[in-house]
Amino acid sequence: MNPMKTVAAAALASTFATVVFAANPMVGGAPMLETKNIVENAVNSADHTTLVAAVKAAGLVDTLQSDGPFTVFAPVNMAFAALPDGTVETLLKPENKGMLTKVLTAHVVAGDWSAADIAAKARAASDGFYHFKAVSGDALSAQVKGDNLYIYDENGNAGKVTIADVDQSNGVIHVVDAVLVPK
Repeated sequence: MNPMKTVAAAALASTFATVVFAANPMVGGAPMLETKNIVENAVNSADHTTLVAAVKAAGLVDTLQSDGPFTVFAPVNMAFAALPDGTVETLLKPENKGMLTKVLTAHVVAGDWSAADIAAKARAASDGFYHFKAVSGDALSAQVKGDNLYIYDENGNAGKVTIADVDQSNGVIHVVDAVLVPK
């Protein structure tokens, strides 16, 4: 065996492994592995403990572990904390499961949409907004401002995409800094 080919192959394999690992950003202090599904990755993010608790309370774990693909705009804990006092506690009560499910599914879109794809649609739109539907049936809009992508809910509230293109085995997560609230 040629030692130069062995060294070159090892260097190439090492570089490829680094590139593959580097493809997904860390979220909430944890690596997000493309081989894991949305729920398997989200439970490891320290920034998404409220979202994970809400997904469990709404009974959406199995759905978000299914094949998808799904695009999830995942609000961080601080986004939930910014809601009016008592909102999260109220939503997590068993009698409000339907309302909680609607709020959470207003953050999910069918398909695997990269931030670049969403931004391109927004830039191409005559009004500067890409209008689309969440799986809840609620309207969402995307707009590009400078280098930032914003997702708007039906009430006109915007969540800035702070970490984009976190690939999952069943879709993609875009971390947002606000909760998208349906009407």
